[in-house]
Amino acid sequence: MKWAGRARADLIPANWAISIRRACGAIGFDRSTFHYKSRRTDRAALAKRIREICETRVRYGYRRVHVRLDREGWGINIKKVYCIYKGLGIQLRNKTPKWRLKAKLRDDRVNAVSPNETWAMDFVHDQLATGKKLRVLTVADTFRAMCRCWMCTTATAAKA
Repeated sequence: MKWAGRARADLIPANWAISIRRACGAIGFDRSTFHYKSRRTDRAALAKRIREICETRVRYGYRRVHVRLDREGWGINIKKVYCIYKGLGIQLRNKTPKWRLKAKLRDDRVNAVSPNETWAMDFVHDQLATGKKLRVLTVADTFRAMCRCWMCTTATAAKA
């Protein structure tokens, strides 16, 4: 493990009063690795900013987040944005179909408290033994749970 080797190479010159070159040679550790200083920046601030953008702009994917960060002056590669975006477990939410959105905007059904307050209608389809199709429109009062009107026909034409 490279960190264990570095720790050993640090301790030997301090304890035994020998050079770093000799200490690294004695334990078979490369001097370039000993002198290596990481230039990686802290990703915590960037990850926090990406999460903030994604919380305020739920329709942004990693590409639009990268554009936003670039405009703010972060100067970061799109591949790094993608890596952090995936690491945070953020996903672009799928669009809900328009019919579901309309259903969400509708109010919940209110229970009827008196007759003729709320009605429900439905089409019922059936077929006779002769092969003729039968369609029935039923209109029911939801308070009494009884059918107020039936309209039966064998052929209904759709008119615009």
